[in-house]
Amino acid sequence: MSALNIKQGSTSHSAYNLRPSFSDTEERHTLAVLVENEPGVLARVIGLFSGRGYNIESLTVAEVDHTGHLSRITVVTTGTPQTINQITAQLGRIISVRDVHDLTVEGRAVERELALFKVSGNGDDRVEALRLADVFRANVVDSTLNSFTFEITGTSEKVDAFADLMRPIGLVEMARTGVAALSRGAE
Repeated sequence: MSALNIKQGSTSHSAYNLRPSFSDTEERHTLAVLVENEPGVLARVIGLFSGRGYNIESLTVAEVDHTGHLSRITVVTTGTPQTINQITAQLGRIISVRDVHDLTVEGRAVERELALFKVSGNGDDRVEALRLADVFRANVVDSTLNSFTFEITGTSEKVDAFADLMRPIGLVEMARTGVAALSRGAE
């Protein structure tokens, strides 16, 4: 009798596929979680992350359906694909959670962040701050003789780039909302 010339683990259809499917590269994912708007639901969702040592890069929460008492939590986190799958599955098991979507996996999404920057300076620094704000399409929402407060909306990378350019000019303080995201398309 001759043995079959099939290498063990050579096909993904094999019952003996021994190739590891795990990835150890960390990826950034945006999760959209639809929850019932009730006391303690945010604490339960965030408790899942803190209890297992998962990091949250950004967190936004707002009521999206007043009559249905639903809120949307947008969480930006990093982890391996296995970690993200585990987070998504565990979020789905929380009783108050209605729906969980990994916007990063499901396709292209629109992500935006709002930030306020207080920049102080005189003379040329003020002119440079206004010029950079114009380039980044930032709005002046407050102005004094010694400072400006700018409002900027865009991707997190755009907000980071604006902050990097404002630091040498005289960035005093910054406040960021966190990422708000929606998937592209009709659904």
